[in-house]
Amino acid sequence: MDAFKLMKELRVNYEQEVFYQPKETGLSLIESTTQDDRRISAKCRDAKVEDLWSLTSFFGYRTQTFVLAVNLLDRFLAMMRIQPKHLSCVSLSCLDMAARVTEDECNLTSTDELIRIGQCRFTVSDLGRMEKIVAEKLNFKSKAITALTFLHLYHRIALSHSTDRKESLSLEKLEAQLKACLCRISFSKAKPSILALSLLRQEIEAIQSEDMLEIAYHIQRHLKIADGELLLWSDRVAQCLSDYASPECSKPNHRKLQWIVSRRTAQNLHSYRSVPELPTIPESCWDESESEDSCEDAMSSGEESLSSSLGSDAEGPFFPLHLRRQKHRQYLHT
Repeated sequence: MDAFKLMKELRVNYEQEVFYQPKETGLSLIESTTQDDRRISAKCRDAKVEDLWSLTSFFGYRTQTFVLAVNLLDRFLAMMRIQPKHLSCVSLSCLDMAARVTEDECNLTSTDELIRIGQCRFTVSDLGRMEKIVAEKLNFKSKAITALTFLHLYHRIALSHSTDRKESLSLEKLEAQLKACLCRISFSKAKPSILALSLLRQEIEAIQSEDMLEIAYHIQRHLKIADGELLLWSDRVAQCLSDYASPECSKPNHRKLQWIVSRRTAQNLHSYRSVPELPTIPESCWDESESEDSCEDAMSSGEESLSSSLGSDAEGPFFPLHLRRQKHRQYLHT
């Protein structure tokens, strides 16, 4: 009966996912925008999503919060044309809205602290007005069906049917790999159900479980997902994870969160949270010729990432070694 309910829930979400997807035409317009245009480019969007990953890691927010924030951001950007200077306010609004839906009230960050840690130059009232605009344009109330929705359902279905190496199918690892994919705007074009199934199959192949692979095939047949479409996105997922696993990839480092919390900022924080023990920027490192405001301007301009940190889950253990070896073999063959 539990398995029947899971498959029924899966089908319902599959039929409704289209209502929560960003408009593909809008995403394509962003991808075609050059850095010289006064509109949001793909690089600009991706950098801001990386910032959201950093902030969710810093505040200890759930994966659901990050994924929902990215979903809201992409849907809004695909619908509205905004200037890069407004992107920080939009993205932080999406994060705050997502947190209020997915996080426990005791874990919520105050808006003024969110703005301070995000190194943004707008006010709490600005953020409130932007949240109302985003909520109105997206008709947002309390939920969205995302790739994470399907990833959790697939994981529960796989474990409910299989007795083979249950411990090896790590939901934490799958979530981290989904975050990596969402940092690229191209994956926002994928149907959430297919993106999640691509990640699941990638992990099942890595742990070499024939039992779970059969379950993945059953899910594909149940949702009537075409082989060609699944193969297309599976290849793109494999390439993305291969890039992260590659030694040539500049891996995110949580220590770079120092760009979010300097010693001066930490001293001004009035919160129940303790600032993580991370190296901070020595005060003497500031350029004498530049003020703190001018540096803040550069970080909130929209075209540069606030931080290169995507949190500890962006590091090596969640990006399998077999992908690194696979890429190395491809290099040798070429």
